[in-house]
Amino acid sequence: MGRLKSKFLGSLIGTAVGDSLGVSSKRYTDDTAMMIGVAESLIENRGFNAEHLVQTFVRNYDAEPWRGYGPGPPAIFKMIKSGLNWKEAAARIYPGGSYGNGSAMRIAPVGLFHYDNLDQLREIAYQSSQITHTHSLGMEGAALQAYAVAIAVRTEPDHWDKYDFLRKLSNFVEVDEFQKKLKSIKTLLRENTSKLEVVQELGNTVEAINSVPISIFSFLANLGFKATLDYALSLGGDRDTISAMTGAIAGACYGIKDIPEEWKDGLENRDYIERLAKQLWRLKKGRRLK
Repeated sequence: MGRLKSKFLGSLIGTAVGDSLGVSSKRYTDDTAMMIGVAESLIENRGFNAEHLVQTFVRNYDAEPWRGYGPGPPAIFKMIKSGLNWKEAAARIYPGGSYGNGSAMRIAPVGLFHYDNLDQLREIAYQSSQITHTHSLGMEGAALQAYAVAIAVRTEPDHWDKYDFLRKLSNFVEVDEFQKKLKSIKTLLRENTSKLEVVQELGNTVEAINSVPISIFSFLANLGFKATLDYALSLGGDRDTISAMTGAIAGACYGIKDIPEEWKDGLENRDYIERLAKQLWRLKKGRRLK
């Protein structure tokens, strides 16, 4: 299997594995369900189409409303189905915009699809986020997570420098609050810090500012997919989403073969998720979809 194809597979399966293990199940949650929706829409449109992605989210929610969605997206979807423009729906539910991690948890396909065009990556990450999360922290969290996935795709897993990886993230980020968290990551990487100290410094809750950075730290502080995900799973808090985001980055770096077989075996809809990853890869390679 080619290196790039393995990384695309690793990122999407890594998301689902992290999500599922985060809830101690082979069944994934809304994190993976919405990630699937992003991938489906990118593939069908051969790129980003906001209106189509909205309808894909609504369709997938209607088919599986029991995936553990938070209160926001179902309320937004209900408004959209009643005829309200999606651009207005999110603002009504969250005046000022949501700064949760809901748009970051699903963003891996955007990071993969735009791994070779980083300016476009930010634009599409923001637009994808705005369907449900319009606060600057929610949008920047999604963009940072997508960028981490993109850089992981471009990283050689056998020899890479975590501080160089972190420097690239710092050069990308435009929001001060995330810059501060990235500086904290650098300090934590250089010290023998306990997990409690890591959580106290970076957070482990549902806000993007308190979950995207700790997912990135989990990746940078460990080597190999298993060690990385084991660490993320041990941090508590918003465990399924932190582990899903960590799995997306680690999978993009190490590839599908580095994910333990016992974690892939029995994973719900594994074949379908792998098919989506292969279709995304084929689009990037300019090949005909199967």
